[in-house]
Amino acid sequence: MSAALLRRHALSIFRAALAAADPAEAVARHLKRLDLARFRDVYVLGAGKAGVSMAQAAERVLGHRIAAGLVNVKDGSIAPGGAALPRRIELNECGHPVPDARGTFGAERIAEIAARAGERDLVVWLVSGGASALLPFPATPVTLEEKQAATRLLLASGADIHEINTLRKHISRIKGGQLARMAAPAAVEALLLSDVIGDDPGVIGSGPTAPDASTFADALAVLDRYAIRERVPAAVRERLEGGAAGEFAETPKPGDACFRKVRNTIVGSNRLALRAAGRRARELGYRTLVLASGIQGETREIARVHAAIAREIAAAGHPVRPPACIITGGETTVTLRGNGLGGRNQEFVLAAAIDIVVAGLKDVVIFSAGTDGTDGPTNAAGAMADGNTLRRNPDARRYLENNDSYNYFQPLGGLVITGPTHTNVMDVQIVLVGSGK
Repeated sequence: MSAALLRRHALSIFRAALAAADPAEAVARHLKRLDLARFRDVYVLGAGKAGVSMAQAAERVLGHRIAAGLVNVKDGSIAPGGAALPRRIELNECGHPVPDARGTFGAERIAEIAARAGERDLVVWLVSGGASALLPFPATPVTLEEKQAATRLLLASGADIHEINTLRKHISRIKGGQLARMAAPAAVEALLLSDVIGDDPGVIGSGPTAPDASTFADALAVLDRYAIRERVPAAVRERLEGGAAGEFAETPKPGDACFRKVRNTIVGSNRLALRAAGRRARELGYRTLVLASGIQGETREIARVHAAIAREIAAAGHPVRPPACIITGGETTVTLRGNGLGGRNQEFVLAAAIDIVVAGLKDVVIFSAGTDGTDGPTNAAGAMADGNTLRRNPDARRYLENNDSYNYFQPLGGLVITGPTHTNVMDVQIVLVGSGK
């Protein structure tokens, strides 16, 4: 099989994953099942990178039933001359990944609309990747800048997403189930496009409509674990210590009455996208294994494991004989060592490509891309390489050490550029091993 054919197949498999993660179709399908006659007014609220397409789908289904709506979306999501924008749901562009005052303005408006809903009303809550950054609503006495500073300290300390969310929920007025508290006694139908491993509603967007089992004391324990309690802004420390002493209300816990009429539904996820990718790979004639949707860890190490699997398939036909397709998903992390340009998907492909060339494999393609169409601070979703790519520029290791995968692949035509996909269910990795014919 030629490298060109393998590349075309990898793109086709990835497109199948994207189609399965289409949030508009998922939202429309779910809302059409609801008995809307039970409700007086419907309010559509939300946040996330896929907010535009989710809002468009909601308005197509709900139409004139929508009394009011607002969705915070990422800057640049509203493309000039694109599909018709919703008329009853306001789209508020704001900063991501760094929250800004526009995000706070939108979050305040969302809270006001949610509080307006009554017992006979329905709140439709639309959430996708990036919602945490797009819903900045700091709790007294914390400012947006102080919240950002505390989050940056935790990130730099190596805290995981659960630890970061424990802090976020307790210095926010909307996260950790607090939107559900605002909307009660209205019914809440939360439609979640998952961008987190495990698809936990309490983690997606920091769980505005999900119970929060963590406490102020837990948030303080996270700061102590990384020895940064005295380094976070004083207002953050004051908020957490005051909450632990009972001066501020806790986030609503499992079993709280505010969740009695709340339903959280995962309408799109990495796992669902990988299944669709696997079906497409089998249609193309590959013996296919979808290994995992929860891949995480250091990008280069995970890449080397994928390269090792490709070597084993080519050499021994194990765990599957060629032509073979191995599919994984998740979200890896990059330890920055240099000052180059790239993202975790591009770095994954470059690291794996080095190993397949060292092994002398030519009939192999390595592919990795983000389903949101962006990879790090670049215009690429990811990259793709075959056994001949590095022969066109043998200096791959130097680029890798400088975290400069974008500038390595760009002149070689190895970047995967999709433009905005209006979805986000983490990353997809594809390893194709041809038949050798």
